Amino acid sequence: PHSGINFPSLCPLWYTVYGTLADLLSLASSKLGIRACSLYNSRGGLIDDMSLIRDDDVLYVSEGDPFVDPLDAVRNLEQRSGAHTDWLTLNIGGRHFTTTRSTLVSKEPESMLAHMFKDKDVWGNKKDERGAYLIDRSPEYFEPILNYLRHGQLIVNDGINLLGVLEEARFFGIEQLAEQLEVAIKNSQPPEDHSPISRKEFVRFLLATPTKSELRCQGLNFSGADLSRLDLRYINFKMANLSRCNLTHANLCCSNLERADLSGANLDGANLQGVKMLCSNAEGASLKGCNFEDPSGLKANLEGANLKGVDMEGSQMTGINLRVATLKNAKLKNCNLRGATLAGTDLENCDLSGCDLQEANLRGSNVKGAIFEEMLTPLHMSQSVR
Repeated sequence: PHSGINFPSLCPLWYTVYGTLADLLSLASSKLGIRACSLYNSRGGLIDDMSLIRDDDVLYVSEGDPFVDPLDAVRNLEQRSGAHTDWLTLNIGGRHFTTTRSTLVSKEPESMLAHMFKDKDVWGNKKDERGAYLIDRSPEYFEPILNYLRHGQLIVNDGINLLGVLEEARFFGIEQLAEQLEVAIKNSQPPEDHSPISRKEFVRFLLATPTKSELRCQGLNFSGADLSRLDLRYINFKMANLSRCNLTHANLCCSNLERADLSGANLDGANLQGVKMLCSNAEGASLKGCNFEDPSGLKANLEGANLKGVDMEGSQMTGINLRVATLKNAKLKNCNLRGATLAGTDLENCDLSGCDLQEANLRGSNVKGAIFEEMLTPLHMSQSVR
């Protein structure tokens, strides 16, 4: 009657009932080999009167311990004896995986899989004809997850996308594995290539581009490249790194160099007609003999540019916009600055000897220590005073 399970202090009794309660307890003690003290019905009710016993009742005798439902005791014993190691089959996207319940539960007890299979018959999903639990997920991405739950190691075969495994790990709530996968994905990415673009690469790029298309080179790195004598008209170099570049005699007509880094670059003899260099950094660059003057009237715009220490000697800059630019310690000898806008410009310690400043606007500019020797045209008070 005990299905192989021993309950020493609580035993069922199937006998004909007669006599008094004391007689029944004495008979139970004799038959069961125990010292019967209490009598219970199948619901756990204490029997203290023979009249409470009904036909076909199953009675339980106890040596004095409180009543415990034998079915609960069986379930608890099964759990303690490893009932979670029973085998089950999962149908993942049409592919069958056979494993144990403990594999799905033990490693990650807070995961979705653990909650699905912690207790028998909790998972209410449908089963296939083989009795396998149907789960609509990718089998190739689930296999590494199951192996991880088996032995605790992340092993992914070649050809399996780690991003797919990561999404499955997140779906099933296996957080520790998701963290490992994120690290593995990051380590598998090739290092970012920040090496500058060479002249050869850029020329190949130019040759493959139609002449009328606006080439987009925004933010690219050309640091130290030799781009001399190239046709770079209308190219967008906005925020590009052109530091220490050789741009001598390059044609940069109407190119966009806004916020570009031209520090230490050599632009001697370059064609800069209509160039846009707003807020660019050309500190320490050489721009000797450059042409900023566009016969069509399109003016070069260098407003707010950093031109500290630049050498612009002999450059043609008629009508150029240098408003609030910084030209401290710059060399502007013999430059043509007719009609130039220099309002608010920092010209401290600039060498402006031999310059043509006719109709140039110097209002609010800082000319402390500036050299104005051998000027081609005299400066008028109206040019420098508001």
